[in-house]
Amino acid sequence: MSRIITITSGKGGVGKTTSAINIGAALNKFGKDVIVLDANLTTPNVSLHLGAPIVPVNLNHVMQGKAKIHEAIYEHESGTKIVPSSLSVRDLKEIDTNKLRNIGRKLRKLADYIIYDSAAGLGDEATIAMECADEVVIVTNPEIPSVADALKTVKVAEQLGKDILGVVVTRVKGTKSEMPLENIEDMLELPILGIVPEDESVQEALVMKDAVLHTHPKSKASRAYRQIAAKIAGINYKEKLSFWEKLINW
Repeated sequence: MSRIITITSGKGGVGKTTSAINIGAALNKFGKDVIVLDANLTTPNVSLHLGAPIVPVNLNHVMQGKAKIHEAIYEHESGTKIVPSSLSVRDLKEIDTNKLRNIGRKLRKLADYIIYDSAAGLGDEATIAMECADEVVIVTNPEIPSVADALKTVKVAEQLGKDILGVVVTRVKGTKSEMPLENIEDMLELPILGIVPEDESVQEALVMKDAVLHTHPKSKASRAYRQIAAKIAGINYKEKLSFWEKLINW
């Protein structure tokens, strides 16, 4: 049975889109059929991350009744599929965000996992993206303001009756100024699905217009996202270390 998972956050800039794309890419690596849908209609970024800023048919066209959802699905060379939203402000006209619900029902027939990259915050777009989901993943940084905003998102998801899989903590540097992970768990009352360390490879992948999982498969961020995706899919997975990595760890 297909699963719709909304990746959301209390504030922007925490790595939500990066997480959505790379969790989707990792699930695809595990042999799952995945569609990443850019549900952030006002400030979409999925297409920018994957090098498809302008496409003939996008999600906005579907929501305006000008196209069918299957016409807005594009397959990345890795096999991961995306449904990009328009970067044009003009295409925000005549958009009824409630149509995301019906689109989700149609996408269930086309993939094992449908990943909604939600808008940040608690506006209508973010709320409806959560309403569409079977499950929700919260993304935050290990900073008090970010975690406080994440807590608001948790409360809204709970009010909607959604199953929250857990929290992805991104851009972790391991400094004393960061909020301890156990404090984040206590504050949000949720398990931490994974910890994504601060990694230059993420920015390099953005420049290369691809998921870091593809451009830098051995990077710390890629390893973290594979572990997160394995937890989501219920896969018993362990990273294979090279001889030198094993030697260094030893």
